[in-house]
Amino acid sequence: MSKRVTRRESLQTGVAIGAGFWIGGTASSRADNSPNEKLNIACIGIGGRGAANLGGVSSQNIVALCDLDEMRAGNAFEKHPRAKRFVDFRKMLDEMENEIDAVVVSTPDHTHYHASMMAMRMGKHLYCEKPMAHSVWEIREMTNTAKKMKLATQLGVQRHTMSNMHRVVELIQAGAIGKVTEVHSWIGGDRGMPAPAKTGEKVPAHLDWDLWLGPAADRPYSSSYCPYNWRFWWDFGTGETGNFGCHILDIPFWALGLKYPTRVDGSGPEVDPQRTSKSMTTRLEFPDKGVTLHWYHAKSGPPILKEKGLSDKGMNTLFIGNDGLLLTGFDRHTLLPEEKFARYEKPAKSIPDSPGFYKEWFAACKGGEPATCDFDYSGPLSETVLLANTAYRAGSGFDWDAKTLSTGGHKKADAMIRTEFRKGWEA
Repeated sequence: MSKRVTRRESLQTGVAIGAGFWIGGTASSRADNSPNEKLNIACIGIGGRGAANLGGVSSQNIVALCDLDEMRAGNAFEKHPRAKRFVDFRKMLDEMENEIDAVVVSTPDHTHYHASMMAMRMGKHLYCEKPMAHSVWEIREMTNTAKKMKLATQLGVQRHTMSNMHRVVELIQAGAIGKVTEVHSWIGGDRGMPAPAKTGEKVPAHLDWDLWLGPAADRPYSSSYCPYNWRFWWDFGTGETGNFGCHILDIPFWALGLKYPTRVDGSGPEVDPQRTSKSMTTRLEFPDKGVTLHWYHAKSGPPILKEKGLSDKGMNTLFIGNDGLLLTGFDRHTLLPEEKFARYEKPAKSIPDSPGFYKEWFAACKGGEPATCDFDYSGPLSETVLLANTAYRAGSGFDWDAKTLSTGGHKKADAMIRTEFRKGWEA
């Protein structure tokens, strides 16, 4: 323990440099380039999205790499020959506890919690892919643990750094469209409800299937789950809402200062107990902000777009205020009606450019300002995303008590707030 604390304290000597990255964006980047200032990072899950995250943190010292699928890991091991290789993250963290400063978790949703909690309980800073975890209870435990351990965290909501997002937040907070009372956000397409799982398949030699299952209930291997389509099976993933909800709802959460809803309603096609749906409609109430937030998984966008004669092309969020509308996507926005805002003078830029999403986290790990999507912010966001799924799957809405994580006695919804773990993976 003393060795770990000493290393953490030594990294924090770069706090001024780290803060410079973030506050003004003009400070020297020596903390990234000096060998004495680099973080020792371990990555869990290095295929797919994990490969992108590994690339994002490769300016630091990559001391350990862990993946249970040798093929999925690709050539990541060869790119980092000095990093120790592991199949089981538990073994990696046990063996290298005193050598690791920070951990990146990019596994399927159902194993985020176990890898992240083990790392944080050891005092390791954490970067975790969205939607943070597989259940609301898991997310709250992770959020509380990060705060208790005083760790630097960042959720993989990388679009938070886009300049258009900043300008939208500035417009809403400056009152460009007046008081916002309603927001409609959506993800297009109709991904979900995959074909029934294939049966009778042998476990590939390059995959540790038992480890891949982790805390999920035991079942035979199927290529229908692994390596990618796990996202559309409730036991492993969280569907398109979990996949994109954190990215898109980041816009209204940030702009309006949302945190926890008090009422959640959901509807859609008949619920399949195993597979995620191709569409859904949800409504979340935030009475403290006077805002109703609608979330949709809808192939051609929500009905309100047709009602107002608007296109969903390149867009994902519509703010409705008492003085106008703001329609936005990740990289462009428009104030409506256009005639009214033709001569509108937009507010001065007040949100500083990010030095880079990963660099924010590096600086925070070294004692600088918290990253913009640390768990204090992204925990409530992730919980809300999963509550939307819960309302749809439960078949009806419920009142939500964020303090006690209770649904007012809604048995179906309650059962999804905290899911059971397989024997040997208990919390």
